[in-house]
Amino acid sequence: MLKYLIEKEFKQLRRNSFLPRMIIMFPLMILLFIPLAANFEVKNINLEIIDHDHSRLSGQLIQKVSSSGYFILSGMTENYDVAMKSIEMDRSDALLVIPSGFERKLLREHSADVNISANAVNGTKGALGTSYLSAIILDFTAELNSLGNNSGTGIIPSVEILPRYRFNPYLRYPVFMVPALMVMLLTMICGFLPALNIVGEKEKGTLEQINVTPVKRFTLILSKLIPYWIIGFVVLTLCFIIARVVYSLSPAGSLLTIYVFASVFILGISGFGLVISNYGKTLQQAMFMMFFFIITFIFLSGLYTPVSSMEQWAQYFSLFVPLRYMIEVLRQVYLKGSQFSDLLIQLLALSGFALFFNAWAILSYRKSE
Repeated sequence: MLKYLIEKEFKQLRRNSFLPRMIIMFPLMILLFIPLAANFEVKNINLEIIDHDHSRLSGQLIQKVSSSGYFILSGMTENYDVAMKSIEMDRSDALLVIPSGFERKLLREHSADVNISANAVNGTKGALGTSYLSAIILDFTAELNSLGNNSGTGIIPSVEILPRYRFNPYLRYPVFMVPALMVMLLTMICGFLPALNIVGEKEKGTLEQINVTPVKRFTLILSKLIPYWIIGFVVLTLCFIIARVVYSLSPAGSLLTIYVFASVFILGISGFGLVISNYGKTLQQAMFMMFFFIITFIFLSGLYTPVSSMEQWAQYFSLFVPLRYMIEVLRQVYLKGSQFSDLLIQLLALSGFALFFNAWAILSYRKSE
């Protein structure tokens, strides 16, 4: 009986010309555009400069800031109020004030103050812009100290800090985001499609024909799960190929580990979709309920914001989000090369979700409706 039910599901998929195209095009669109468009790296910060010193060193500092690649010189003025007005009108994102006597103080006392102001309406841009500007100024003073020490002027040499970024040495955004986006794709496809499946059959009336047969609830739910389990593997394999070809990104660990965890995760998220489908009366209801939960899951999963940076109550809620564990698995296997034994907590959590949601889907399905 199960064989014929699965055959029916694949025939329904084949007759729907939209679904196979969506299964192929959706991963392509998400993985090709989101890592490039939704990039947290901040560039092209409009910088206003007030130079009261007009010295050789202040000119060199302005040249170094302008050539860094992060800033666009939006204007230079002598008037602080005019510069602040430029920030208020969003023509500038940051302001650098070089006071008079900057060069003299730097050469005699080996230190000098500059003032940095930032437009923090966009907090991330303001904070990163200030951080970039501070780093460039520190680098500039370090170069001066080094030159002074080499020329024997007695300027104290600076301490050079050499940061080392493990597992993502060049801080490439796609390296961090692409594995997490794979989980989001699996969730969208293997969660949404089952959620619309049963309720779609309710609206067409085909489910009533199955309900009058002796098919058990367990067999029916299993016949709904298996096709999306296979589709999930197809989508995941397509994601691996796109990540390798477009971003030159291959997992440092084993692909087999990812497939094992993905098999459990897909069962869980598809089971959740079937639960929604059992309670939904119409396609519209099921779609809105699924959209609500998936958006909540995505924001609590650590996809965009580290879970450790969330409020405490949000961290507690994230413990009940299956996406969180699968994103941890993908990132650790892809970037750190983690082994199966390193991810036992995630495996237990995903297995628990899979058992819970599928048991709920079986128990909540009513043949009498």
